[in-house]
Amino acid sequence: MNHTDALGATLSDAVKSGHLLESSRMNILELLAGSTNPAFPASVQELVGGGHWNELNDRFFKKLAFGTSGLRGRTIGKIITAAEQGSADAGARPELPCTGTNALNFYNVTRATRGLCAFVKKYFAGHGKSGKPSLVFSHDTRHFSREFAEFAARVTAESGVDAYLFENFRPTPELSFAVRQLNATGGVMITASHNPAHDNGYKVYFQDGDPIIDPVATGILNEVNAVQSDSFDPEPEAAQGKITIIGKELDDAYFGRLKGVMLNPALLEKAKGLKIVYTPIHGTGSVFVPRLLKELGFNFLTVPEQDIPDGRFPTVSSPNPENASALKMAMNLADQEQADLVIATDPDCDRMGVAVRNAGGTLQLITGNQIGSLMAWYRTKTMFEIGWLNEANRKQAAIVKTFVTTRLQETVAHAFGVHVVNTLTGFKYIGGKLGKYERGLPAGIQAQYRSMSEADTRAARLKDSKFFIFGGEESYGYMGVDWIRDKDGNGAVLMFAELAAYAAGKGLTVPGLLDEVYLEYGYFHEQSENLVFEGASGAATMKKLMASFSARQPEELAGVKVAAMLDFGTMEIHDEEGDLVPKENMLMFTLADDRRFVVRPSGTEPKIKVYFFGEHQPRDGEKLDAADLPKIKAETAAGLTELWKFIQQDVEQRLAE
Repeated sequence: MNHTDALGATLSDAVKSGHLLESSRMNILELLAGSTNPAFPASVQELVGGGHWNELNDRFFKKLAFGTSGLRGRTIGKIITAAEQGSADAGARPELPCTGTNALNFYNVTRATRGLCAFVKKYFAGHGKSGKPSLVFSHDTRHFSREFAEFAARVTAESGVDAYLFENFRPTPELSFAVRQLNATGGVMITASHNPAHDNGYKVYFQDGDPIIDPVATGILNEVNAVQSDSFDPEPEAAQGKITIIGKELDDAYFGRLKGVMLNPALLEKAKGLKIVYTPIHGTGSVFVPRLLKELGFNFLTVPEQDIPDGRFPTVSSPNPENASALKMAMNLADQEQADLVIATDPDCDRMGVAVRNAGGTLQLITGNQIGSLMAWYRTKTMFEIGWLNEANRKQAAIVKTFVTTRLQETVAHAFGVHVVNTLTGFKYIGGKLGKYERGLPAGIQAQYRSMSEADTRAARLKDSKFFIFGGEESYGYMGVDWIRDKDGNGAVLMFAELAAYAAGKGLTVPGLLDEVYLEYGYFHEQSENLVFEGASGAATMKKLMASFSARQPEELAGVKVAAMLDFGTMEIHDEEGDLVPKENMLMFTLADDRRFVVRPSGTEPKIKVYFFGEHQPRDGEKLDAADLPKIKAETAAGLTELWKFIQQDVEQRLAE
């Protein structure tokens, strides 16, 4: 019996004994048959020989599939094999990425890139375009990011597609900008955003600069699934694409547009004492944010230890700026320097989190919903004040948010008389709305839209389509312009710094300004929790739980009747513009007392996210009383905490069935 037959027999025995999933066995054999990488069989043999069946199941129970616009998975296993560690010192980053069909490695990068190239070539030819399609590649500071980006660019060129490759790491939003600026057919960002250090990802964008959505996403997925091997014959040399390195020229174009995100630079004169601490958390925010704050005149300093690009993210337990632990070092520095606020961006600089000093002199975190609501309110108000918006054109302006983002933003929009529209979770859907608004312009304007000034595009949108005021989601993603089509941490830093300067100019802290907004529009409180289910067994558990909720909604929680349920996976739901909302595995429940909660599997992490919403509206058009606000806050928060307790009990019962 040869080695392959012996391994196959061992794997079959492991399936029979319950140690290995049948899907894992099949994927192991398919990977070994479809790759010439010698590290793969060596790693599999080592894990099989050591009886590491859980590790093998985690690595092979499925093929890494397109989730939220691309691939995301481990590049470093929980157990690192000798073949993966290679010549790297013990404790250092392994020489090779994780072996597995459910991992991000060169095998899956090859499959993804070959499939993407096949799709864009067919799309290009099908739309009668001449020349070659092109893809832009960028990456963050994570492990293997540069290697994957260079490798994918090379595979792209060998597949007959032109490739643009950034000279070094860059923030994700610049990739979106680059696709539009270069009129590319699409782009890829190598990043896992705010995930743990052991992860990486392959995020795909299409020609408008937004992350892929259907039918493009399904078309690409079908092409990727048709690629069964990482071995292929390159196109003849004359038919191959070329690789172009991009850097300063495009950086300067992006930076020039970024500076225009600030609406009222003059207010800094009233807020000269405002002091900011910024941290990129070892990521790509260091490329533009310090330069941006300096040139616009903000008083700021950075966290020196976290200015260093490092895929280990060694100074934090998690590089996620919505977590208090990620901001701790910056907050300590802010206390030493008596700074007014801390701003942090995640490794690929598409998300932003903050801590702000309150009236008591201590720093406090505010949520993504609160950050987004403050910026949506300030930008809407300011656009009316500077004359961009008025009574005549306000119906042509829009705030775009996700269904799981606070309804405070809807209340603000309605008060100003501007349009509001809800989308599914993910900026690909917000970007899709901006694409719709662009396509609503006259053909002549569409043809030159990307080269037009911000003032000219604004005038065109207010006349013939929809002008985008602000877009955001509760998970710390924000966008205030339409010349990119994804959330932008660089622009978010500037938008929030301007908001803080506005508050300082009025003699208010940011929490004080937020309370003024509550008193004007009502109090809204949100809470997010996670049900975590890791590995192969976790995926099955999540599927079971979501199916249970869909088939049998809870009748009562915390003694309150569940009045309504929206099942986004089975119902036909239309948004505020009459557009049919794509199907998604998401359920929204409304209780008789108007508390709401949403359950939704994450598209990028092994968990079900549970979102809670509570609110206290003033009666008969009256404003809330400031003296009552602390009590209202406490009661609303307690109501959501109570609801979470009962949901956990309900989940336990469902999983026990």
